[in-house]
Amino acid sequence: MNIVQKYYRLQNNLFNNNFLVGLGPLALRLFLFPVFWVAGMNKVEGFEGIVDWFGNSEWGLGLPMPTVMAFLATATEVVGSLLLLVGLATRWISIPLMITMLVAIFSVHWPNGWQATHDLMSWGANENADEALRRLGIAKDILREHGNYEWLTEKGGITSSNNGIEFGMTYFVMLLALVFSGGGKLFSVDYYLDKHFSKQA
Repeated sequence: MNIVQKYYRLQNNLFNNNFLVGLGPLALRLFLFPVFWVAGMNKVEGFEGIVDWFGNSEWGLGLPMPTVMAFLATATEVVGSLLLLVGLATRWISIPLMITMLVAIFSVHWPNGWQATHDLMSWGANENADEALRRLGIAKDILREHGNYEWLTEKGGITSSNNGIEFGMTYFVMLLALVFSGGGKLFSVDYYLDKHFSKQA
């Protein structure tokens, strides 16, 4: 047995078991659950404002049928987060969640480029990033001189939001992975339902 065969035999013995194979989809689902739960519950609590934002073409998204669209987005995120949490209908619920991400990406975040926040790494990325970082530096100088800067930043630094597509694309890719993998072995309701109905067949 050559070294390549030994490597692949070791790899298969280590990673190709039900427990470890199920951990990847579980990690994705547990990460995405609070993302969509918080987004959905924020829409529930401020539903009228979401409808206004969805429908207004001057300062909002200008979408048709804003009440219906707001309801669909809210229901998809709330119900979808719960289904992801338990791993039920994982592939099916990932698709409408991906659609909500695409709507957010192209209707809200696309004009702002890739990055979600401005930081030192984005300096020179575009004119808006340069100007935002310059103004952020001025704001920090003012706070250092006239405010309690240490108290303001002890729980985290002050950043400037770029509102780019970075987070939306990240969630989209994670959901796409779940479309292909499903809820995963051992740690999802899908796994046990599939096992049950496979035996019946």
